[in-house]
Amino acid sequence: MATILVVDDELSMREFLKILLTKEGYTVTTAAESKAALALAGQHPFDLVISDIRMPGMSGLDLLPQLKQLQPDVGVIMITAFASPDDAVMAMKGGAFDYITKPFSVDEIKSVIRAVLKRKQQNEAQPAGGFPEIIGQSAEMMKIFDLITKIAPTPANVLIYGESGTGKELVAKAIHNRSRVASSPFIPITCSAIPESLLESELFGHVKGSFTGAIADKAGLFQQADGGTAFLDEIGELTPIIQTKLLRVLQEREFMPVGSTKTRQVNVRIIAATNRILEQEIIAGKFREDLYYRLAVVPILVPPLRERIGDVPLLVDYFLKKYSRLLGKEVQTISSYGMEVLMQYDFPGNVRELENIIERGVALESSNIILPESLILSLHRQKKNKTEPTEPTATSGTPLFVAARDEDELFAEGLEEILQRVEKKMILHALDKTDNSKMRAADLLKLSFRSLRYKTKKHQID
Repeated sequence: MATILVVDDELSMREFLKILLTKEGYTVTTAAESKAALALAGQHPFDLVISDIRMPGMSGLDLLPQLKQLQPDVGVIMITAFASPDDAVMAMKGGAFDYITKPFSVDEIKSVIRAVLKRKQQNEAQPAGGFPEIIGQSAEMMKIFDLITKIAPTPANVLIYGESGTGKELVAKAIHNRSRVASSPFIPITCSAIPESLLESELFGHVKGSFTGAIADKAGLFQQADGGTAFLDEIGELTPIIQTKLLRVLQEREFMPVGSTKTRQVNVRIIAATNRILEQEIIAGKFREDLYYRLAVVPILVPPLRERIGDVPLLVDYFLKKYSRLLGKEVQTISSYGMEVLMQYDFPGNVRELENIIERGVALESSNIILPESLILSLHRQKKNKTEPTEPTATSGTPLFVAARDEDELFAEGLEEILQRVEKKMILHALDKTDNSKMRAADLLKLSFRSLRYKTKKHQID
């Protein structure tokens, strides 16, 4: 288990955290002030440091950079009873993994610690299986890595299944890069992106004068990929005529350019991909069965992101680094609450959607940590396991506050008290509707997580 250093000038807080975290199986050391913490950090490696911000002498914010100098990879959580956005930004810029305010619940501190330790472990991990072009360490991706390793050196054709945005082309490139023709061309084409009238020419090429606008001979995909790999994305979009010509390439290793009377020999490996279920297309008469079996010598199913949600932190870290560099930002991490939002999301657009979310988050964020409010998700982001509320809600026609018997009583109560009562009732309804998930309730109320947490404490909502 992890080793944790707790730094706080309050004896009661040090003892509370030591007892709590020791019961969780962690090895816990405590320090009453920053100088003692630095001395301990100079003698022993720690996986995590939990430090108060406001302490006599050296503050937690001053301690942080010196800790990181002694132990660059140590995870740090900053805690304070005096919540300040400026402190949060300074803590994250200094290299803290997260920032929480006192008083915090037992479940909250345990959850944040687990998240920070897990993210630290993932940041330290190298890309699994020697596949730096594909980010993932889940069991599902490890199976794909193993399959790629086995089939890449062979000339077998491959059919890759998967929803849009799962990374089918990355899998195709990984196969090519580990094949015996890795130094030869890898030529991709998206079948649905080219008008039907031009697709035949794009695949097989054409000769000069074969149609209006053909002012010169043109080499098609297969001629360009000769000796290497041709990647046909969205293969299910091919017309019957193109399917027939493609079958000839697979069977006879030859093709005829548009307008030509001579066939050309070609030696090319074909990797195809589709987000359709081709077996159903065959039954419907839209896809040739013989072509299917020629393509699907080795089928590979790339799982949607929702089925390998454990890879999300790795992908987030990769995209954070990528877009911080491209956009000239210094966004280093994502808050534990922001990560929780992503881990509860279905990702209908898969890895491509996650990349867009992180790119927007980096562009919108003014600090160096992505907070939940900087994550713009799809309107269909919530999973389908919601429970309907048992009480009337704001949209049911029933007022959110119990009406007074007459206007005089309303005015006697006062606007502020009525608004506070309405606010509390809306929060209770939102929590009820989201099965007491504060993250989802905050989203429903269009509040940041921290704002909702403040309001629940104010209204003494447990």
